Amino acid sequence: MAGFVDSTPGLPVLEIPGIRLATVEAGIRYRDRPDLALFELAAGSETAALFTRNAFCAAPVQIARAHLAAAKPRYLLVNAGNANAGTGAAGRQAALACCEALARQAGVATEQVLPFSTGVIGEHLPAARITAALPRLLAELAPGAWPNAAQAIMTTDTRPKSAFVEIDGARIAAIAKGAGMIRPDMATMLAFVCTDASLSAAETDALLREQVGQSFNRITVDGDTSTNDACALTATGAAGPLRGRQRAQFREALGEVFRNLAQAIIRDAEGASKFITVRVSEGKTTGECLQVAYAVAQSPLVKTACFASDPNWGRVLAAVGRAGLADLELAKLHILLGGKLVVANGEPAPGYSEQAGLAAMAGTDIEIAICLGRGACEESVWTSDLSHEYIRINAEYRT
Repeated sequence: MAGFVDSTPGLPVLEIPGIRLATVEAGIRYRDRPDLALFELAAGSETAALFTRNAFCAAPVQIARAHLAAAKPRYLLVNAGNANAGTGAAGRQAALACCEALARQAGVATEQVLPFSTGVIGEHLPAARITAALPRLLAELAPGAWPNAAQAIMTTDTRPKSAFVEIDGARIAAIAKGAGMIRPDMATMLAFVCTDASLSAAETDALLREQVGQSFNRITVDGDTSTNDACALTATGAAGPLRGRQRAQFREALGEVFRNLAQAIIRDAEGASKFITVRVSEGKTTGECLQVAYAVAQSPLVKTACFASDPNWGRVLAAVGRAGLADLELAKLHILLGGKLVVANGEPAPGYSEQAGLAAMAGTDIEIAICLGRGACEESVWTSDLSHEYIRINAEYRT
């Protein structure tokens, strides 16, 4: 594997043959920054997408799902600043009008345009501003515009999120946004991953589901699943089919891209000062490991203790106990903070000291490891602490 990079300024950006991008300032909500992005996908590209499981999914999610089922996408239209969610029939019409206008100008079918939106819920989408910007978007399409696109889709993000990797036989490029309202069932985010590998429709869909399950559906900031979550994977086929060992290399590289972006969301979580891994082992099933992991990761008491670098393991123990597992035995429970055993067989570990706990919690990265003592399964999720700044950001979000 060669050339895996993230969004660090100055590092090279890979171009994906068959993919062009453009961004403009459309004035949807923000001023003096790009807030509208366009992906052009080469004819014949395979695209799969996963969307939020929130029952009140936004208008663009509804339309994107329908269009994806009807045709192979040629364009992805993404706006920031307005979610176009909770806007009823008018919201659906606004999203559809944007697709129709782009389709006319680009010479494709309306169903070949997928709309994506992120931002404030409950405000009507200024479709006229978007359609007015379409000629500029189409005129400025370029293969290397990934950094601009990463910035254009941001909302409360403090920095763009991108990843690029080149392996023998293929390239992968990706961008994502997300910082708050993050919870599995597609987290609360948008992500767009593109490759020049040749994949069938079934392979594209299967790889997307596999990788989302191990990345974007393993992160949580605040336990809230958005109305607009979406992740798309496009394979242009320009590099030809993967052969032999290339297939395993590609799957590994794709997983690294997805994990990199998912963890970047947690590192940029609203108000976050800690990156927290909650690892649950010795469970009967992966499902119960995740059940415990999320009970801990989403506990306000655990998260505020992490913010204070306080080794208050009693909060972790209590969260495990209320996770809802049947026949859970305290006498088999072990808890480690930063590799330090703090609870052994349900009691304070012999030799544990508060000083050791404080040292384990002092860093930016914290691991909370929980051994249930009831099986061989293991799972991890990534989360952030809960700070004063998180409260301020969300209290002032619309003001």
